[in-house]
Amino acid sequence: MQSKNTIAVAMSGGVDSSTVAAILAREGDHVVGLTLQLWDQTRLAGKHGIPEAPKAGRCCSLDDVYDARRVAMHLGIPYYVVKQEERFEQDVVRPFVREYLAGRTPIPCSLCNNHLKFDQLLKTARSIGASRIATGHYAINEYDERRGRWILKRPADLAKDQTYFLFGLTQEQLAHTLFPLGRLTKPEVREQARQHGLALAEKPDSQEICFIPGGDYKQFLTAYLEEQGETMPETAGELVTSSGEVLGRHESISGFTVGQRKGLGVASPSPLYVLQIDPATNRVTVGADAELATQTLRARDLNWISIPTLTGPMRVKIKIRHRHEPAWATLEPGADGEAVATFDEPQRAVTPGQSAVFYEGDEVVGGGWII
Repeated sequence: MQSKNTIAVAMSGGVDSSTVAAILAREGDHVVGLTLQLWDQTRLAGKHGIPEAPKAGRCCSLDDVYDARRVAMHLGIPYYVVKQEERFEQDVVRPFVREYLAGRTPIPCSLCNNHLKFDQLLKTARSIGASRIATGHYAINEYDERRGRWILKRPADLAKDQTYFLFGLTQEQLAHTLFPLGRLTKPEVREQARQHGLALAEKPDSQEICFIPGGDYKQFLTAYLEEQGETMPETAGELVTSSGEVLGRHESISGFTVGQRKGLGVASPSPLYVLQIDPATNRVTVGADAELATQTLRARDLNWISIPTLTGPMRVKIKIRHRHEPAWATLEPGADGEAVATFDEPQRAVTPGQSAVFYEGDEVVGGGWII
C-alpha cells in the first residue's frame, strides 16, 4: 500500500539530490533514497585511449554511489541501488551510437530522462510504497486547475535551469514528481547542505556524460563497437563548400557535428565550420561562420506539456542547445506529426539530433528532436 508521505528521492551522490533528501526528511516525510546504477565506469577502460581510471566530474560513478549511501546513513533513511545497466544500454547508449554514426548529434541526458530515469524511478518508488519521487533538478512543476494540466516551469536560478533536459516528461510523471530546488539558487542549496551537515556540501557538479570518459566521442564509439563485435561503418567522403567545391576528404561523418571548427583536416585562409552532414552521400559541407545561420527548423517525436497538442501557429521562444538563449519563433504543425518553427532572427548552428524546447514565458510548452 502506498503512503502519501513516502517519497523516493533519486540520489545521484551530488550535492543537489542529497540536499533534496535532507530537506524532505527535515519536513517529516518518510524518505527513501534510490540510486540508479546505469553504467560500469571501468567497462571500456584502457581501450583506444580511454582512461584506465574514472575521471572526477563524471556522474553516476561508484564514488557517487558511495557518497549517496553515506548521505542516506547520515540522514537515517533507507537506501537502495537499482540496477538498470541493460535498459540504459538499450535506451540510451545504443541510440546514442546510432545517431552519431548517422551524422547527428544526440543528447544522452535527455534520452535518459525521457526513456529511463523518471519511468523507472516511479515504478521502483511504487514497488516500495512511495507515491511520489523527488529529484535534484532545477525546475518547477505545478498543477493548473484552469487547464487541467501539470505545468513545467523554469527555476529561480536560470543559470542552473534543467528544463531543457526534461521536455519529455509526461503528465503522469509530472503529477508524481517533486522538484524541491526549483525556487532555490545553487548557493542557497550549498548553504542548506552545510546546515544539514552534509559532507559533500562543497562537491563540484558533474560535467561529463557518464559513459563518455574525457568527452571523447570518437574514442568511445570505436571502443564500444569493437566490444560489440562490430566495426565502424565506412562513411568516408568529401569535404565540400556550400557551392560544391571539393576541399578534401574525411574518414568518417561520425567525427563531425554542425558548428564544429577544429579538426576539419583542411587548411583555409579563413575559419571554416561544419554546416551540414549528409549521411546519404557522406558529404560534409563546410563554410564561413555566417553560413551557419538558419531561420527554420523541423522537430519530430514531440511531447507537449502546457498544451494537449499544437493545433495552429503559436508564438514561442525556442531553445536549441542547453546553453542557447531561447529565441522568438512562430511554431506550426507540420506533416507526419512534426512541428516547424520559423525564427524571427536566424539562429546559429541548428543541429540535427539535438533537442528543440519550446517556451511560453517561463512555461515549457513542449519539445522534440531536431531533424
